[in-house]
Parts: sequence; structure tokens; C-alpha cells
Amino acid sequence: MSKNDTFTEPPLAIPASAGLASGPRTGTGPKFRGMLPGLLACVVGGVIAMGLAKLMPGMSALLIAILLGAIWRNLLPVPEMIMPGVTFSSKKLLRTGIVLLGLQLALSQILALGPGVLLVVVLCVGVTFGATMLIGGWLGMDLSQRLLIAAGFSICGAAAVAATEGATKAKQDQVATAIGLVVLFGTLMIPIVPALGALLGMDESAIGMLIGASTHEVAQVVAAGGAVGSSALAVAVTVKLARVVTLAPMIAGVSMYMNKKHAVEGAKNPPIVPLFVVGFIAMMLLRTTGIIPEPMLEFAKLAQTFLLAAAMFGLGLGVHIRGLMRSGSRSLVLAALSTLIILGVAVAGTMLFPPAG
Repeated sequence: MSKNDTFTEPPLAIPASAGLASGPRTGTGPKFRGMLPGLLACVVGGVIAMGLAKLMPGMSALLIAILLGAIWRNLLPVPEMIMPGVTFSSKKLLRTGIVLLGLQLALSQILALGPGVLLVVVLCVGVTFGATMLIGGWLGMDLSQRLLIAAGFSICGAAAVAATEGATKAKQDQVATAIGLVVLFGTLMIPIVPALGALLGMDESAIGMLIGASTHEVAQVVAAGGAVGSSALAVAVTVKLARVVTLAPMIAGVSMYMNKKHAVEGAKNPPIVPLFVVGFIAMMLLRTTGIIPEPMLEFAKLAQTFLLAAAMFGLGLGVHIRGLMRSGSRSLVLAALSTLIILGVAVAGTMLFPPAG
């Protein structure tokens, strides 16, 4: 199976010639011109999402971008000519954005959480991932679909889904389904998780830990933590970024498993550790050294947000509501159970190992 096969499936049919298959470089110019309309559409979508995010406190540009793409996909025709560029954006721009995301993570900041909180993070990711895979198997779901949902719900939402797609060789409709479920259930968690923490008598910092340990998207964590208070927000984001760190080893593990157990005969398998994961780790280590000036970090954060927003707009164009409903009740059941599992582990862990201070 080649890279292009991923994007020849419904809900959006893309001609095989529209992909990014490797081959002679003589057609680079025409290929780029063919991608330009879709690339421009995603860039404009990302810019609009960033602008709207400034006008809507508590909303993230990434979530807005996904919603804008999904609204277009479900209410208006999507021109076939933009799909090659959309394919490019939803893969290449996203992976570049994930690399830059590493600059937000300093190992010293993560280690400062303490062994108890770090144990809770590892358990939230590991138990949720493993249980989601197991339950999905009991439900008779396809391996690729289970891996996408497990990664998205245990690590960091849509970015984890898209990162896992390359390792699993999943179909585009499976990717769209997983992202749609992450948006749906993660958005529901924004008011529910803080309310649950308050109901259990947790203080502000503990509620922040609960939010960061359980909520799917970084953007959703920011929205939920900000609604509670500044202390909750700071703890929530730090705990969530600790979960993001697990993206690199998890994707590497999935790649190794798929290469060993599910290799397609005669096909070129992806590297054991994808290049963008190596870049993510390198940027994280670079940030840890403390040699990058603050203005450069701010610029990198802005560039990362823009790249991810443009990519999420492209991914949103694959979120077809009727297709999501046709995916069957099994996907919805698995997503709901996965959400309950990570929330349960996070509640137990927060109560056993509350954050210091």
C-alpha cells in the first residue's frame, strides 16, 4: 500500500494522480501547481481560524479550524481540484507543526511535576490506550480504527490521530471518524470535568491536574482550565504537555508493531521511528537546554499554531457527519468508553497523588 492509497477512500474521492507518490522529479512543477488551490484554501482557513480564536476567548484556533472545515464539507460542495493540496496540508503541514510543538516542552518542566503526577500521566495514557484497543477488539473493530481512537483519546486528540495515521496506513474515512469523535467527546469534557472536580471537593490545582490528565485536546484543556482559574490552567497545561511527550514513544511503538506484524508484501514500510517524531524529540531537547531566546520561542509557537490550524482545516474537510453516523454505533461506544476510562484513571490518580502546592 502506498501513501496515496490512504487518500483514495471515501468520504472524499481523490484521484490517484493527486497524491504525493514518490517518483521522477520531472513533474514537480505541475504537481505543485496542482496542489496550490488546496494549499491556499487550508492556509486561508487556518488564518481565519486564528483570527476567530482571538475574538472568541476559550476557543482554540485548532478546534475552530476543524469546525470550519467540517462545516464546509457538510454544507457546501468541495471542489475536486483542491483535494491534492488538502492532502498535502493535512499530512506535511501537520507533521511540521508537531515538530515545532516540541519547542513548548522542556523536560525540566515536566519532571518538576513530581513522580506521583508523572505516574498518573503514564497510567492515563497506558491504561486508556490498552483498554481502548482491547474493547475495540471485543467490538470487532478494524485494527487501524482502534489504533487511531486509542491514540487520540489517550494522548493529545486530533494531532495524535493524524500522527498515528502514517504508522497504521489507515483509510481517510477512518481518520476523519476518529477526529470527529475526539472533537465531540473532548468538547463535552470542557464543562463536565471541572464540574466533576468541584463535586469531588478538589481544590483548584487538583482540578487542573484532573483536566490535564483526562481531556483529549490541548485546546480543550486550555478552555476547561481557564474556566476554573489561573492556578488550574497552569497545572492543567503542564500535565497535558506531559501526556504529549508520550506521543513520540507511542508512535514509534505502533510503527514497530505494524512493520513487524502487518507489513504488506512488496510494499515499502515506513521507518521504525517516523522522521517527524525524531524532529519532535530534537526540538524538545533543544528547548530543555534553555539556549533559545524567548522571542524565537514565541514566533515558533505562532508558526506551530498556524501550521496545525491549516492542517486541521484540511482534516476537517474529511469530517462527514453522515459518514460518521454510518461508521456505526461501535465507534461511538468505543469513544464513550475510552473517555470514561481515562476520566476514571485521572480521578483516582488525582485523589491519590494530588499536585503539590
